[in-house]
Amino acid sequence: MPTKIRFEETEDLIDICMDNVFKAVFTRTTPESQTALSRLVSAIIGMDVGVIAIVANEPPIDNLRDRQMRFDINCRAEDGEHINVEMSLNPNAFEPVRLEFHAGKLFTGQDLRGIEKSYNDLKRAYQIAILVRERFFPDGDFFHGFEYYDPKRLVSLNGRSRILTLELSKLEEVVKKPTTEMSGPELWAVYFKYLQDGKMRGKINEILEQEEGIAMASKVLLEISRDEVERARLMSEYKYELDMQSRLVDAKRQARQEVAKEIVDLLKSGKSPEEIIREYSPD
Repeated sequence: MPTKIRFEETEDLIDICMDNVFKAVFTRTTPESQTALSRLVSAIIGMDVGVIAIVANEPPIDNLRDRQMRFDINCRAEDGEHINVEMSLNPNAFEPVRLEFHAGKLFTGQDLRGIEKSYNDLKRAYQIAILVRERFFPDGDFFHGFEYYDPKRLVSLNGRSRILTLELSKLEEVVKKPTTEMSGPELWAVYFKYLQDGKMRGKINEILEQEEGIAMASKVLLEISRDEVERARLMSEYKYELDMQSRLVDAKRQARQEVAKEIVDLLKSGKSPEEIIREYSPD
């Protein structure tokens, strides 16, 4: 391994699970960043993938123009596969259907124009989501790969689009395993989940020794964490995102309180629950 990385318990690392930090780590034009992205994608997809291009998407890592957008990484592999990778710190309840929508756009966005092209020229498309909080699927597995299939007969369509998810809230048993027995997705998931925990730095250091891509990502993260200007910029983005989210939540709560107060007043005035329901129901 070209670079030896170790973290002390006291090392003050910026949180890589913040989606803007995640993008900053994996989209730099440096060998470390590019190696880390290729190794991450390869581990999750389950085959060696060399990422050759980061497809232009907004907002770029140095643009604060629209901080409300998701900081995803849209890239293309050596064999033409289209890959979108997202870190979602606070995924919404509609996340699964959102992933389905964007997986469809990723696949159908390929250009088939021209007399020499057919549907067989379509490349595989992978929508990858690392979900930090919340649990979306009822089983205990943290890693899922979704594709089209007949659920009654268990026959696959053998399609070319995939949705791959890592739920970091389901790693209680995985983290107990020796790092030498962990799979690629397990190593990355434990790294993302427990990197901020100083008491877990021994486990993290074992992972760094075992997986070159994680060591490369850590090298970039260290540079960002120790760069006061870069760190301040990323934290400013995150603060803005939290401020906007808080304003929306507070507005919704206030609206619900106002509606509840109006309902109480209507009940006191003698209106029946049925009349109130009709009054508040959409036309």
